Amino acid sequence: MHDPRPALRLFVLHHAGGSHLLYRNWPAGLPDTWDVRLLDAPGHGLLLDLPQISDAGRLADHLLRDIEPELTDPYALFGHSMGGLLTYEITRRIVDRGLPLPVWVGVSARSAPQSTGPGSLYHELPDAELRTRLRMLGGTPDEVFDDPDLWELFAPIIRADLRLVENWRAAPDAAALPVALSAYAGVEDHSASPARMAGWEDHTEHFLGLRVFDGHHFYFQDDPGPLLRQIASDATAALDALGATRSS
Repeated sequence: MHDPRPALRLFVLHHAGGSHLLYRNWPAGLPDTWDVRLLDAPGHGLLLDLPQISDAGRLADHLLRDIEPELTDPYALFGHSMGGLLTYEITRRIVDRGLPLPVWVGVSARSAPQSTGPGSLYHELPDAELRTRLRMLGGTPDEVFDDPDLWELFAPIIRADLRLVENWRAAPDAAALPVALSAYAGVEDHSASPARMAGWEDHTEHFLGLRVFDGHHFYFQDDPGPLLRQIASDATAALDALGATRSS
């Protein structure tokens, strides 16, 4: 008899100023037994008409409320950049509230909390400089920079997300997460270098390793295949390990 339940439900959280659109082809590149959910924060993507939430804690609370009814099957969380920060905050709340734990957590292009300190305040830059920095970083369609009307629409969204990221500080007494965690970095990413990403080992009880890819902050943008294969490998290993533990 066919089992309608997915082998794994994966929630994907997007970067600052972004939406599910950059990740829209990911479900086709991941195991067909998975249920891949591409989340949008309020004020982004399919939720563009909703008020934006510009505080990391409040946004994590909001997203967790949305997905909590679906934390019944084996599930995992993956977040890129701002999404990595939110993945961490959501997982902390899941642990604190005694909810079913994720099988696996993936954090991409987001420095580990202990290496997060005062840095560039992109959200305060003048428009011209902000556009230049964002274009170099990648992840934002050129049309947003080239069309004044689109820039006028998206600039406040981007700035609010950057303010969220730049003002966030992890709780100093937070315990290591009791979940399997993988970290992903672009070798040429100066904002979340592999050295900073390696620090995630101190924030989990089950570190599966740092995976480094060719490229910059959006190292997967042109070809997500290598990243998706590694996500599938890491999450499947965590799922198999959990199954072995339960059957022993």
